[in-house]
Amino acid sequence: MTVPRTADFRSPVHDPRVVARVGALLGGAVLVLFTTGLVSHLHQDPVSWWAFGPAPSWAYRLTQGVHVTVGFACVPLLLAKLYAAYPRLFERPALRGWRHAVERASVAVLVAATTFQVVTGVLNAFQVYPWRFSFVAVHYAAAWVVAGSVLVHVGVKLPTIAGALRSSVDDLRREERGEPPRVAASAAPWPAGDGASIPAGDDGASTRRGFLAAVAATTLGVVALTVGQTVRPLAPLAVLAPRDPGVGPQGLPVNKTAHAAGVEQAATDPGWRLELVGPGGTRRLARQDLLALGLATAVVPIACVEGWSATATWDGVRVRDLARLVGGTGADDVRVESLQAGGSYRESLLPAAYVAADDTLLALRLAGEDLDLDHGYPARVVAPNRPGVLQTKWVTRMTVEPARAA
Repeated sequence: MTVPRTADFRSPVHDPRVVARVGALLGGAVLVLFTTGLVSHLHQDPVSWWAFGPAPSWAYRLTQGVHVTVGFACVPLLLAKLYAAYPRLFERPALRGWRHAVERASVAVLVAATTFQVVTGVLNAFQVYPWRFSFVAVHYAAAWVVAGSVLVHVGVKLPTIAGALRSSVDDLRREERGEPPRVAASAAPWPAGDGASIPAGDDGASTRRGFLAAVAATTLGVVALTVGQTVRPLAPLAVLAPRDPGVGPQGLPVNKTAHAAGVEQAATDPGWRLELVGPGGTRRLARQDLLALGLATAVVPIACVEGWSATATWDGVRVRDLARLVGGTGADDVRVESLQAGGSYRESLLPAAYVAADDTLLALRLAGEDLDLDHGYPARVVAPNRPGVLQTKWVTRMTVEPARAA
């Protein structure tokens, strides 16, 4: 069997100018994904030197909505990048020195890690988990692999990328006039020894322009058809979005039902009591006791890591008031535990900045009605600018703790 060589691939799309442009878009998307993903990770696994607070209330909704939307947009960008560049796999000789070896190794790692991130990220948005590893931990670790391989790849290929980006506009105009392109040697699509050349002429220029226009249109289309799960005015267009933010009990989606969490019996038990633990002792409050404390109202968005978000009106007792009942202060953290027996998010920590906020509630009602069981009845936490997975449902215990050192 004859092994293909780069000279055998004659499509005008396999051109450094196309690869560079699609690569720049994909690289920008990866930077946005890494930044917004880091924000989400630090919300869930905070560090003392980068603390988040309750304001602005919509911040996590924005960053995670952008993260998931850009992740969907990466699907056509990644496919376009792989198609434009894949003939490089067949260049001969396979290795031409250490620099070329580093380049090819970085490409292999970059393609594998980026494909893994995009595929698993999209599946997570649809809550499909055909694996047994922890998505959060592995997704975070793989993000650093992607970032490192991008830096190595760009460092090695910078002369080629810069040459391709500089030459494109002038060369396309020359090709439209039927003149040969003037592409720098460092930007040549394949090694000169392979015998390949950049296809010239109006047809080639038109093909490349058409390909780039199709990539742009497809990417923007994917964004338009998914971003509605975060940007409500565009909700009617969100036919590709995995979740409609307006569908669910009391008009709000549910990721995990009470049945799936195994809490139906405990949550509806008339003997349920909220246990408050603090330096001033322990108190046990029935739901009627909580209602008698007086309810505050907060309009707080629920923003999920899967990308959907929805604003809702909650009624409940301010967490800071509950903390004071057991000797807490506005400078204390509060640990919240769920009736759910297991799982990564059966408990969460409310940092002092959230505890002190007016809109951080132990919610008892949603949209003027008692909480639906699937929304956390008899009580759940809601707080502004906080991932939905940390808005603990079916709360059974709240413990006042000294704030962590900054």
